[in-house]
Amino acid sequence: MFDFKKSEEKWKKFWEEEKTYRFNQHSMKKIYSIDTPPPTVSGRMHMGHAFSYSQQDFIARFRRMFLASKGDSVFYPFGTDDNGLPTERLVEKTNKVKSKEMSRTEFIRLCLKTLKEVTPQFVQDWKDLGMSCDFSEIYSTISDSSRKISQKSFIELYKKGEVYKKEFPTIWCPDCQTSIAQAELEDKEEKSLFSTLKFSCGGKDLLISTTRPELLEACVAVFVHPDDKRYKSLVGKKAKIPMFDFEVPIIADKSANPEKGTGVLMICSFGDRFDADAINRHHLKPRIILNRRGKISEGKYSGLSVKEARKQILEDLKKADLIKEQKEIDHVVNVHDKCGTPIEFLTTEQWFIRILDKKKKLIEQGRKINWYPDFMRKRYENWIHGLEWDWNISRERHFGIPIPVWECKNCKEIILANESELPIDPTEKKKICPKCKAEAIGETKVLDTWATSSLSPQIASHLSKDKIKIPFTLRVQAHDIIRTWAFYTIVKSYLHESKIPWRNIVVSGNVSLGGEKMSKSKGNTIDPIEVMNNYGSDALRFWAASSKLGNDLDYQEKDLVAGTKMANKLLNASKFVFMNLEDYTGKEPEILEPLDELFLSRLKELIMSATKSLENYDYSRAKADVEQFFWNDFCDNYLEIVKKRVYRYQKGSPAKISAQYTLYKSLLAILKMTAPIMPFITEEVYQEYFRKTEKEKSIHISAWPESSKKKNFGKEKWSLLLKIISDIRQEKSKQQKAMNAENMLTLASSDYEMLEDFINDLMNVANARGLKKGKEFKVEFV
Repeated sequence: MFDFKKSEEKWKKFWEEEKTYRFNQHSMKKIYSIDTPPPTVSGRMHMGHAFSYSQQDFIARFRRMFLASKGDSVFYPFGTDDNGLPTERLVEKTNKVKSKEMSRTEFIRLCLKTLKEVTPQFVQDWKDLGMSCDFSEIYSTISDSSRKISQKSFIELYKKGEVYKKEFPTIWCPDCQTSIAQAELEDKEEKSLFSTLKFSCGGKDLLISTTRPELLEACVAVFVHPDDKRYKSLVGKKAKIPMFDFEVPIIADKSANPEKGTGVLMICSFGDRFDADAINRHHLKPRIILNRRGKISEGKYSGLSVKEARKQILEDLKKADLIKEQKEIDHVVNVHDKCGTPIEFLTTEQWFIRILDKKKKLIEQGRKINWYPDFMRKRYENWIHGLEWDWNISRERHFGIPIPVWECKNCKEIILANESELPIDPTEKKKICPKCKAEAIGETKVLDTWATSSLSPQIASHLSKDKIKIPFTLRVQAHDIIRTWAFYTIVKSYLHESKIPWRNIVVSGNVSLGGEKMSKSKGNTIDPIEVMNNYGSDALRFWAASSKLGNDLDYQEKDLVAGTKMANKLLNASKFVFMNLEDYTGKEPEILEPLDELFLSRLKELIMSATKSLENYDYSRAKADVEQFFWNDFCDNYLEIVKKRVYRYQKGSPAKISAQYTLYKSLLAILKMTAPIMPFITEEVYQEYFRKTEKEKSIHISAWPESSKKKNFGKEKWSLLLKIISDIRQEKSKQQKAMNAENMLTLASSDYEMLEDFINDLMNVANARGLKKGKEFKVEFV
């Protein structure tokens, strides 16, 4: 039984001490560079991490071995994303504090202290998973180097005219109390009341349906469609707001849908982005009633949250007989992806990067990149087509990378930091306006975490002493951040260098449980740390390899059990093989036995197909093919066929050496092809049995097995041989005979002629006294 706990600790320590995965900065050879996703420091690794990061590691490990024979190397860095809101929330939860109740300086100091305490264990989770990143130098998105790169990016784009500041109705999270970008929105379906309310016009009821009665006091207009005959006579008149003593204009606008509700649309400041657009389009004066905490800021309902106000206003409307009808509906609302809070639109001053005028160009940039699977590119393009705002890059938080600007109190001149000052916090340094000599105020907002993470290739490149430039060879990531990490990285690379950030991108799917996506909010998560403790990291990785790239995968323990069986079988088969190689000198036979030549030919075909699959990032197919070959072809058949040759033949006999050579070479090739998926058991077997004869100190930096360009791999002969062996076994079972029962075999003439070169081995495995031609297959027991 494979003791995975002992083995994992041993080989993690070995890899670290031997610097097995360290990138050689002095290499003059070709470099395969990987832009690795820096996981957010927000707790421990979750199952989605384990799934996605395992899949990217399959690719990295394969490439490292595949390039080893050429002397080329893999640049595979590791970083942590630790300047975002999730990290801030972790610090608040860990230390039982609220950032908004502390000074910025105090909270930043606490964040840095907490990160220093939790990051080592956070990174250890990825080491425990068997990630083969270069952990010798780990980048952090809040480090001095990252802050400098991020602030320099902001300054460059401002100088190019791509960054601007504007007061505008922006997406606001009342819980996190910060503006957010469109990419940080998620749709959440909720039960809601669709209420038809009695507005009035000229003393008559004007019915309007809404899900947001709490915004009645923020109403600034009523829209009707210009072609809606029901309301044509009302255009230009005034509508009175129920319960509130003011009137608003009735305006003809095509955004009113005659088929929805009553066909009359209430325009508020601001119910959603359509309201913001409508108010701007018709030059209406907003009536702001919500504050940044998501509470009513004035009037009778002042101090109530949105939900509290909605409930109270509906009760008051009902008492005043101002509700015509109500019905419960399933209503999709936009929520902040970090906390699940429904968002609001508030007028705030924010910083933006221009992207709406570059949609066509960004689609062109995306098409220059090879997407795996290809359909993920469509998701990228759909996201761009649906963009409605420029990229909001500023946040009202304490912990983040400061926006490196000052604004003159007098003339409003924007003053940029000098590059020599970076990284800098403008709140800690005074500036004088160069124009009017008045004092300039440092910007208190910080950059959105994606404004920094979108520079991950440049940040990672810094670890290589800037030896590696964009485009990197590969980006690996999950599909739920195509709209953020992939998109924003493409944006930044285009705006700064007019280049693509990478030549290839591979995108993984989600993990589900019982067919439903795993989610903390649903309470259906599985802890990967616990899974690794119970089954081992190799078993977890084996499960993650069961899913084709980009597809979702359901978590099932039977797949983990299959992984532990594979590990144990590799160990036991290796023990058996090397028991029979004790007298083997490593000498290559002058002539291979026909069966051994046939088996090695079949192995070459497997190597060719597995290599092709992995080159195309189809690790699941490679894994399935190698697994099937190992269990069926190697263990169940080849080992049984040559057992007599290695047991009974005289030491040094050509037939025995041929079998020993084939066993050694085929087992080593199988191990190497399994190594990207199951790094611990393959290292265990390699070190125990192969290290003394193989030159490389680790299987993971050894050369990938060589395939063959030959097209005829003897598939027909091998398949027929296995079929006949299977038929013999079935006949023995049917006759209730032991598997070693002696017998006489008869083969159909055509089968005999095809297998004539393998007759001796066939008789050995069947324990047959004789074998002859005949009309049909027959087994006679003696």
